[in-house]
Formats: sequence, C-alpha cells, structure tokens
Amino acid sequence: MELKTPLYSRHVSAGGKIVPFAGYLLPVQYPSGVIAEHMAVRTAAGLFDISHMGEIILEGKDALANLHHLLTNDFTSMYDGRVRYTLMCYEDGGVVDDLVVCRISETKYLLVVNAANRRKDAEWIRTHLTGEVRFEDVSDRVAQIALQGPKAPEILKKLAEESSIPQKYYTFVEKGTVGGVSCLVSRTGYTGELGYEFYCAPQDAERLWDLLLEAGKEYGLIPCGLGARDTLRLEAAMPLYGHEMDETVNPFEAGLSFGVKMDSHDFIGKEVLSKKMNPSRVRIGLTVTGRGIARGGEPVLTNGSEIGKTTSGTFCPYLKEAVAMALVDSSQTKVGAEVELEIRGRCVAAKITALPFYKRS
Repeated sequence: MELKTPLYSRHVSAGGKIVPFAGYLLPVQYPSGVIAEHMAVRTAAGLFDISHMGEIILEGKDALANLHHLLTNDFTSMYDGRVRYTLMCYEDGGVVDDLVVCRISETKYLLVVNAANRRKDAEWIRTHLTGEVRFEDVSDRVAQIALQGPKAPEILKKLAEESSIPQKYYTFVEKGTVGGVSCLVSRTGYTGELGYEFYCAPQDAERLWDLLLEAGKEYGLIPCGLGARDTLRLEAAMPLYGHEMDETVNPFEAGLSFGVKMDSHDFIGKEVLSKKMNPSRVRIGLTVTGRGIARGGEPVLTNGSEIGKTTSGTFCPYLKEAVAMALVDSSQTKVGAEVELEIRGRCVAAKITALPFYKRS
C-alpha cells in the first residue's frame, strides 16, 4: 500500500491528480496543468512536495571515513553548511544511487537519497559501515518542500531572516526559521532554477506549505506536481536514477565524472571504474527535429544502424521543442550530427545537441 506524505490532504484539496510514485501517493499535476506549472518555475516560482525523498544520518568519529568508503566524491574539503553531489557504486562500478551529502559537523552528515532507492540505499550503507559511526534513517521524521524559480529569493525573504537563507549554491542553514517554522534550509534544486529546500518536522509541513503559497501569491507561485518536476529536470538535462543511470550504467557513461574523484581515497567500485574511464558509450543530448516526442528506450540510428537508446525524453514547454537524452556509442557524439529516433516503429529526425538544453542565465 502506498504511503501518504504529510501534505497529502493539501494536494487533494487543491485538486491534484494523485498517482502512486516511489511508494507514495503524490500529485502528478494540479488543475493548472503540467505546462503552466513548468512555465511558472521558469518565469516565477513553483512549490513541490518532495517529502518522499529519503534522509539518512551518519554520525560519529568515523563518519567521514565511511563516506569516503561508500561514496565516489571527496568530502575532505567540505565545511559545515556545505552540500556535495556524489554517487554510490557497486563493486562492478554500477550505480547504487546518486545523492547529496550535507555536512552538519565534522562528525555528522545528512545524506539525501532518491525515494525509490531509500530502503536499498539504507541496507547497502548499513551493511558496509565500519568503525565508530551511528546510522539512522530519519526519513519518516522529515518532510521536505522545494521552492524553485527566479522569484524564490523574494518569496523567501518575506518569511525568513537573512541568517536563515543560504546565500551560495550547494550550501544550507541547519537551524533556520521560515515563517516561524524551524527547518533546515538548503539551496540546491532539481529544476535548473535558483531554489530552496525546506526540511521540517512532518507536523509543521502543512503550515509551512500554506505560508509559502500565501507569501508567493503576488509573485505567481503555484503548487507543482511530478509531471513538471520531470519536464524541468529533463530540460535542464539533469540525470535521473532509473533512466540515465542504474546498476548497469557507471558514472562515466552517465556523464557524471565530476562526482567521481579517482585521485582521492579508495571507495567501493574504484578498482573497476579505474578501467572504465574512457567508456564505450556515453550520455548525449538530442533535439527532435522531426514530428514526434521521444521517451525512454527508443533506438537512436545513424544510417540505419543503431548506435544506442534514449534514456528519457519529453516536450519542453520553455524551449518549445522536444528533447531527449540517450546512451550511445562514444564514437557517435558529434554535436550537430543528424540521427534518427525510432519512435513507436517510425523513424523521426533528430540531431545531437550539447548539454544542458537549458541553463539559467
């Protein structure tokens, strides 16, 4: 049976179309529709319930050593209040999950993992811990709300003092207060826009949601669902676990080498990955120039020969064009090259495009 987030009743009362996702009942869209929600985030602001995400605490003398054993990035240079993207790999280099790590202190870290992978991640981490470190899955005690869009800073300033607002990208304020609600406030985002995430107690989620919507009304803030979240991340070419990466795709193939520090500590999967730094297939961007919208799993063709498959695709409301990402033969990645996509048995023209498709100016 699917779970409900602390904001479920708000989604229902606002007319959200509820669907099962990653074990939860969440709105895929509101009556305004996916395109309106997408455009609100690009031009004003949107509010997302992301309480389904998982949160894990690692704390203790050996917390940092365990991060370096489990994860591919280097956390040595992090300071308190800093966030860092990373991957977690199997011994064969396939990806267990991608996640962000927040350094609360030298001996305490918050790991934010994908909802669908929460239990798998928790088990993987727990069974690979060594030394003096305490593991705690706090997901059920944390609600998460994301405010995204160019108007997000103005909206947040109506509810929070400057000391509660993270000023730099990939930083956070641990003990912030927003509209009187205590929460951890981070500045990361999964839409390609400037935005914030609020981690609060479940019993405070409805109050914080209402306060943000009321404060953002004059700026055009509207609630957004899973549909807009996916079109926004795709327009910004942000990879998604289960599409651009999984246990069969390694970080170099997924174009995520920036999150892998091969010249640093030893981590699970490093030995195999050291032999796969020049992969035979890589992630690319595609713009559909013919008539059609690509989804995941559709063949990419050059002169009738398959060179790979799409991993995800959609029509992007802001760019007003259909795009896709694909894993293709690494010899076939020239930007501007014309290819074809086999979409439901029909060949549609496309061209290879530099990533990201959209970048905030």
